[in-house]
Amino acid sequence: QQEKEVLEGKLKLREHLSQTAGKSEATPAPSKNSDLEMKQLQCKLKNSNNEISKQSTTIKSLKNEVQEKEDRVRELQAKISRLERDLSMKRHLIEDLRSHLKANQENEKTSNETLESLERKVKALAEDCSNKKNCIDSLKQRLNVATKEKSHYEQMYHKAKDELEKKELKLKNLESKMIETEYAMTELEATASQQLQGLAKQTGQALETVQKKLLLTNDKVEEFMTFVKALTRKLQQSVQELRTKIKQAKKMEEERACKKGLSQESVQLAASILNVSTTDLEEILEVEDDEETAKTKMEFEKDKEWLQYIQKLLEAQFPFASPLMDAILEKLNEKKKLVEEYSSLMKHTV
Repeated sequence: QQEKEVLEGKLKLREHLSQTAGKSEATPAPSKNSDLEMKQLQCKLKNSNNEISKQSTTIKSLKNEVQEKEDRVRELQAKISRLERDLSMKRHLIEDLRSHLKANQENEKTSNETLESLERKVKALAEDCSNKKNCIDSLKQRLNVATKEKSHYEQMYHKAKDELEKKELKLKNLESKMIETEYAMTELEATASQQLQGLAKQTGQALETVQKKLLLTNDKVEEFMTFVKALTRKLQQSVQELRTKIKQAKKMEEERACKKGLSQESVQLAASILNVSTTDLEEILEVEDDEETAKTKMEFEKDKEWLQYIQKLLEAQFPFASPLMDAILEKLNEKKKLVEEYSSLMKHTV
């Protein structure tokens, strides 16, 4: 988007310059280079727009996937909350059944106590029967009533027992359902853990590929650095060789000029006067100039500084391509000038 804004700004500036150039008669018309630049900027703007549209479509698809996963998570959470609610209701029902069971047991105890009291009364009546014959009818009636109540209580007891068995069956069913829900929860947890392990494995593989690419890039950068260093050394060595060749050619030309100026007889005469050989006399004449020595030293220092500058550019942060190209072109131009000078000297010597 930032590149798009920069390109739009450049296009607006070009359009404004073209409009101002059309209005003013003194200024010349825009050149073909500006039109080509404008077309290139328009092409870049179209490419950036296409890239932005692609990125927006991918973002939309990713958002849809995230929304689907969030809906799935909500559904699972709602299902879990329903199961928990059902479980709590079943627990309340079990507690109610237990309270009813306790009440029935208490009723059974009271009925047993009443039955025992009735039996004691029957025995007392049987003992008093002999003494109280007049009360036999009333006692028989009371006995019938007592037996009826006993049968009624026995029926109530059997009914309560049947209800208790039914409730025990219901309790067993509830326990089995509870076990099934716990098994379903464990399966859900297992699937979730498997998905998380798969995601972690994919992330590890992606990190391994990125690390391999990074190592390959570092190897390429190191290879490029060695190439640039070797190229600069070779270039500096070739320049130094050309300088030495030029110096040797100049020296040979000076020697030839000196030999032409001095005849062989004068050289022998000077050697006899100085009491030295002709070769020693030539060595004396070939004394190196102090200015030439200083120039050679200065050129060596410049080459050293140039190599240090190349090293600094390679160690500096990006971008460094443009200054590196300028430095190498500068040395190539120097080599070109030296080659021309050497070729001209060789032509003169020939």
